[in-house]
Amino acid sequence: MKEIFMKEALKEAQKAYDKLEIPVGAVIVKDGKIIARAHNQKEIKLDTTKHAEILAIQKASKKLKSWRLLDCEMYVTLEPCSMCAGAIINSRIKKVYIGTMDEKTGVVGSIFNLFKDYKFNHNVEFETGILKEECEDILKRFFKELRKAKKVGGKWNAKSFTHINYSFNNCCYRFYSSNVNIKIWWKGWRKYAF
Repeated sequence: MKEIFMKEALKEAQKAYDKLEIPVGAVIVKDGKIIARAHNQKEIKLDTTKHAEILAIQKASKKLKSWRLLDCEMYVTLEPCSMCAGAIINSRIKKVYIGTMDEKTGVVGSIFNLFKDYKFNHNVEFETGILKEECEDILKRFFKELRKAKKVGGKWNAKSFTHINYSFNNCCYRFYSSNVNIKIWWKGWRKYAF
């Protein structure tokens, strides 16, 4: 059952990848059913708090009409950071299943362990290594493509990605196609291409 729910989290991670976001996905399960799913949206929303875990918690809270996610489990493809681990503790999630560890910012065993080494009013159970290879693979592919894109021209381009990224907050549309990397800004009624 753990693998089935982690595969759903991986589907969310793929959605993030397709949007040029760091590919992390999360699902929240209650009574054997997925009640919330989310993926990273930091770049699209221009908001550092739009991590998969935070967005999934918000959706689950809305669905259950409660900030207390009692008896819920989270499946996340990458070890949570301190912000997300704090939100998991505060939302009273029972258990977190983690795909792969994050040696740079993870706080469920990599840097330290918020779930185990500190005394909070709620203890979160956790298990690591669920579909570890698949969770690592999507991250490795993403960062490999990112490095390749930066070498080619300093921007994401078609040698590594073929995507369309719409950012309505700053009125910028980015088009990535076979050999073109065009950024168009709208100012009033005029458009400027770079």
